[in-house]
Amino acid sequence: MIEVKHLRTLAVLRDTGSLTATATQLCLTQSALSHQLKDLEQRIGSPLFLRKTRPVRFTAEGNVLLSLADDVLPRLAKTEAELSALKEDAQGRLHMAIECHSCFQWLMPALKEYKLSWPLVTLDFSSGFGFEPLPALAGGELDLVITSDILPRSEVHYEALFDFEMRLVLADTHPLASKKVISPEDLAGETLLTYQFKNREWTSSNISFNPQILSPPT
Repeated sequence: MIEVKHLRTLAVLRDTGSLTATATQLCLTQSALSHQLKDLEQRIGSPLFLRKTRPVRFTAEGNVLLSLADDVLPRLAKTEAELSALKEDAQGRLHMAIECHSCFQWLMPALKEYKLSWPLVTLDFSSGFGFEPLPALAGGELDLVITSDILPRSEVHYEALFDFEMRLVLADTHPLASKKVISPEDLAGETLLTYQFKNREWTSSNISFNPQILSPPT
């Protein structure tokens, strides 16, 4: 019975205070505006405002509809804006997981820049020792996974971010510290301490113990 266009018309009529200004703002002819108002008055069975008053004075019925307009129109405008934003992918929620915590050094500044461009997107991180991100990505639970493990899965697309550089840390007094290039053969007989980023634990490997490789730099 009551349409949104009626509420908009009454709200504009209240703001402008005259039928002429209302018709101009709504891009209607005065006859079309009069027809619309008379149609609404017939529907509710009562006049909406007093004619030949300036500014327009609304009846009790008109004020009831204006109260409805004040409630409905802002909510409708907000909903239209949200739908438009979703259509343009301007807001939503990005579910992501990070398997290597060393990524945080560059990821946090990158996400800060991302939020400047997409402030309405909510970022959600998933992590944990018992959480398998790639199956969750394939199942639709995640949108993005940053990982160093490339597994053959036809439903997952991999995009290279950068090359991972391995570094050997030595005391400055170690014989290998003067070499510009370290080959695997150079490490024969050395005990290596390695850090597994995914499992986040220290492990040692190789053949014999050499205290020099464990000595702190002097």
